[in-house]
Amino acid sequence: MQMLTTDAPRRVTTDLMEAEAALNEALQTQSKLLSTLLAAREAMGEPFVGQHVIMRLVKSQESLLAAGSDLARVHEGLLKIGRERGAVIHDCPENKPMRPAQELASPAEGLPRGVGVLPQKVVALV
Repeated sequence: MQMLTTDAPRRVTTDLMEAEAALNEALQTQSKLLSTLLAAREAMGEPFVGQHVIMRLVKSQESLLAAGSDLARVHEGLLKIGRERGAVIHDCPENKPMRPAQELASPAEGLPRGVGVLPQKVVALV
């Protein structure tokens, strides 16, 4: 896939935001499943049925959380590269809550709308 140097910052930023949103969505979906499984076994009146399945699901959630930490490190690395090259598209403030896409970008800027929760720092490299 060919990419113009001028397209790289925006595309990296968009892909990073999508990856972070997908990871967040996966965690939310697994949490919903965990809640459903716990409610189902309570309704069955068997407090330990499916315990091994629930333990595996929790391990899966732990893996997603670890992946989120790794993705945050990727994010920080891209921010550093973007700053060094003067290619930061959106530099979110430190220690601020994540905001919806509508608050971060307009369609004219070429960033996705309605992606859900976006990263605290959106960066790009050239």
